[in-house]
Amino acid sequence: MIQSAGLIRNPYTLGVRVIVEDDRQQVLLVRHSYLPGWYLPGGGVERGETLDEAACREVSEEAGIAAEGSPVLLNMYLNEEATGRDHVGLFHLAAWRQAENFLKPNAEVVESGFFALEQLPQELSAATGRRLLEFRSGFFPAGGKW
Repeated sequence: MIQSAGLIRNPYTLGVRVIVEDDRQQVLLVRHSYLPGWYLPGGGVERGETLDEAACREVSEEAGIAAEGSPVLLNMYLNEEATGRDHVGLFHLAAWRQAENFLKPNAEVVESGFFALEQLPQELSAATGRRLLEFRSGFFPAGGKW
């Protein structure tokens, strides 16, 4: 009932995921407390917030990454698995520094770390794997589905 009311008020959701690399070109992944597997850091865009602001906020909250410059939008996707109304912006954040809470667990993220693209964790979400393959190839499909 509550979800139905939410869909009437907000017919779609907008989220972000962010590819962050370290100086060895390893990618940042996080493991959330509320679902299994490893994911790119990210989350929902809040009211009054731009996509790139949400991307910077999410990497800060989830991994203690302070953006130095704006992240680059790589592509937009439809996430049919969520509600069929969920849209996700994929960003790349190249310039960043460690904040005080760098890679420290919190209520939302129980573990985080940088992984070589050739040594990703087995529990990697399928969508995260697809996004990293696209990132490696430099090809991001138009009209992509998450």
